[in-house]
Amino acid sequence: MRRVIVILIAVLSMLSGCGGHKGPQRPSRRMGEAPQADSAQIALMELNMQMAQNADRELQAIAQSKEGEYTLYEQGAWVHIIQHGDVYSEPIHDGEECVLHMRVSSLNGTLYYDLHNSYRIGQNELPAAVRQNIREWHHGSRMQILAPWYSAYGLSGTEVVPPYENVIIELEIE
Repeated sequence: MRRVIVILIAVLSMLSGCGGHKGPQRPSRRMGEAPQADSAQIALMELNMQMAQNADRELQAIAQSKEGEYTLYEQGAWVHIIQHGDVYSEPIHDGEECVLHMRVSSLNGTLYYDLHNSYRIGQNELPAAVRQNIREWHHGSRMQILAPWYSAYGLSGTEVVPPYENVIIELEIE
């Protein structure tokens, strides 16, 4: 009889300690109301979409005025290949260390950067307009890139490049 009581007490204490299984807590609904959208966030997203479309139109007009010199690449970048480089070698690849000479200026010619640095490809060190397209180019290539703000320095810019700035990137891969 004592064994039965001890076993019964052990089982009851284990069950009371578990507290039963409950599913994940569900978000609360105040009186059945659906959550409201953040109107400020939606307005900012719409503004960014409009500004991206305006940037695309502006750069397309510039590229088309140059009569076929420019080709549309990824990230909305228009590229004019000045020199193809060593086309018999492999194109640039992720993880490769490359020396790049990069001049960044505004569309009206104001120089922001004149950089001559070594970069490891694929490490997010370069503007998206360069980073996403560099794998198609070779050492010795030279090009001019019309980059929209969203694939250049974005909505925050840098300490030198203003936010939402469309830029011209002159790039040489050494």
